[in-house]
Amino acid sequence: MEVEIHQSLAEVDKSIWNQLGEADYPFTRHEFLLALELNHCLSEFGWQPVYFLIIESGTAVAAIACYIKSNGYGELVFDNNWAQAYERSGIEYYPKLVSAIPYTPATGPRFLIHQNISDQDHINNLTSQLISIIKQFCKSHQLSGWHCLFERESILKEQTSEQLLLRYDCQYHWLNHSYSNFDDFLSDLNSRKRKNIKKERSSVDAEDLTIVQKYGDELSTDEWARVHQLYARTFERKYGTATLTKSFFQTIGAQLNKRVMVVLALDNEKIIAASLFFKSDSTLFGRLWGCDEFYNHLHFECCYYQGIDYCIKNGLQHFDPGAQGEHKISRGFLPTRTCSAHWFPDDNFHQMIKQYLNQEEQYINDYCTEQSKKSPFKKIQAE
Repeated sequence: MEVEIHQSLAEVDKSIWNQLGEADYPFTRHEFLLALELNHCLSEFGWQPVYFLIIESGTAVAAIACYIKSNGYGELVFDNNWAQAYERSGIEYYPKLVSAIPYTPATGPRFLIHQNISDQDHINNLTSQLISIIKQFCKSHQLSGWHCLFERESILKEQTSEQLLLRYDCQYHWLNHSYSNFDDFLSDLNSRKRKNIKKERSSVDAEDLTIVQKYGDELSTDEWARVHQLYARTFERKYGTATLTKSFFQTIGAQLNKRVMVVLALDNEKIIAASLFFKSDSTLFGRLWGCDEFYNHLHFECCYYQGIDYCIKNGLQHFDPGAQGEHKISRGFLPTRTCSAHWFPDDNFHQMIKQYLNQEEQYINDYCTEQSKKSPFKKIQAE
């Protein structure tokens, strides 16, 4: 076994990297991760890439994308209170190491195993080796710990010997129960929620807007520039800094083509709103939204209803529209637990945070249970 550590994905051949992990998951594709690097979306905001690869008999068999972080921005798993506890104890919390997709709280593979490897024991062994390499890297580089964000719980629970601390949160996801069309989906809802969605969609129809869906490679340079402008304005108004650049949008549109889908709302041929999606073979991921003119319920139409309609028409089973938002429940998105893993070389803090997470998990479980009671479906649906 050999271990390679790279500070840029430009040092790794695209065909080699893309044989690792799930080929259809867009956020770990070479094209997506390198586009973040080359289009000034990372180091400027505290993300320093480190890529670990395991080589067996001359072949890359496993990898993981990591980032040395100097802040907690863009992770969407919030650990400010942990950083403050470190600071009060006179210990530096930053830098830390994070395995995540920058600015993307979308559950999916973080441990990337060669697609030809199917033996579960081999997969578990490679995953364990990656974790051991990461732990040694943290110790040798004096990093406060390692955080693996939005990996699937089943994968993390396999690593029982690694003393990983699991942390849970709640998002709202939609599931396709073999619906034939949007009205078929609505028929599963109780009468009040069904009427409300119809009312919201009708109010958008009454505005006489044109709403279209386009794949990434179908947008012109000017259209991508407008999508980015809308996204950036949303961040300027609400969240601060827009970290994704116009060139990043154009790059992923051209290179990921039909793994990227954009909903455009036009008023007399002028784009006035846009929502950005990515897709795997089974899941639609809602990512970003922008609008510079207010229309009632246009956000719900572009970000939720267009996505549901797309999933039904294209046979996708799962719609992950992004983090947060209890308002999604009444529109058919049900509470779904997400999972992250954390490890700290400082045993005192490791034990302290373990106690904290045990209490937090109970809160998250209770929260998901309570939110599930608000289900708009005639019968409560389970994932």
